[in-house]
Amino acid sequence: MNSPALAPKSPYGGGTPDSFVRLHGVSKRFQVAGHSRAILADLDLDIRRKEFIAILGESGCGKSTLLRLLCGLDSAYEGQILVDGVAPRIGNDEAGIVFQDPRLFPWLTVEQNIALGLARFSLARSEVQQRVSEHVALVGLAGFERALPHQLSGGMAQRVALARAIVARPAFLLLDEPFSALDALTRSQMHDQLLRIRAAADLTMLLVTHDVEEAVYLADRVVVMAPRPGPLRAAVDIDLAYPRNRADTAFQHERERLHALLGHGVNSFS
Repeated sequence: MNSPALAPKSPYGGGTPDSFVRLHGVSKRFQVAGHSRAILADLDLDIRRKEFIAILGESGCGKSTLLRLLCGLDSAYEGQILVDGVAPRIGNDEAGIVFQDPRLFPWLTVEQNIALGLARFSLARSEVQQRVSEHVALVGLAGFERALPHQLSGGMAQRVALARAIVARPAFLLLDEPFSALDALTRSQMHDQLLRIRAAADLTMLLVTHDVEEAVYLADRVVVMAPRPGPLRAAVDIDLAYPRNRADTAFQHERERLHALLGHGVNSFS
């Protein structure tokens, strides 16, 4: 059962008064072919307000399942999850989410797709237009307001998805491998775009990824998940100044450290 009490201090986070997200003893099981399968087991984690966390692990370790729990898309779990002091729920104004697929409506323009992020609010048309215009500019799509999704590149479509996720000004942004389907150059450009958005917005961010280099480039702290259904394996602070240089020796050291925690050679998992 989910408890309303605050979680105790976690070994994978501060447990301090500025902790924005708290998970304590979180377990999740699925029924597969009539058998109960554990996906997450006894997971503890604290995320500080305005922190950028990357959740790193191999496919099938439960990363995306954890994200679904955090945004309220799945409420069937054991243990406790609190986001800003309350249990996650669908439609929570605190959270925005971006998936691997942009999930744009093909018959709507860029600005209309972004405006969907405000549909549940009772705002004047002028306020909606102002916010949409601000976020079109924030993600670098000025001039494409009337474009349809089929007229956009993959990176541009993900920028629309990002703008839609943050146009309601959430405090928490969840990213479920949003750049994994993009080519290397576009992915690198989107990393820098995301960091610009972070600098402009007051957000706590959680990125689910299996890409070690992406985690090191973006995150303040990387949480490494063990193969399912084990607990978290480690939490690593990335003490590198922004903007980060992928060719820098210190960057490569962090990358190799995470590869070692994952149990893979440097060239076998990226």
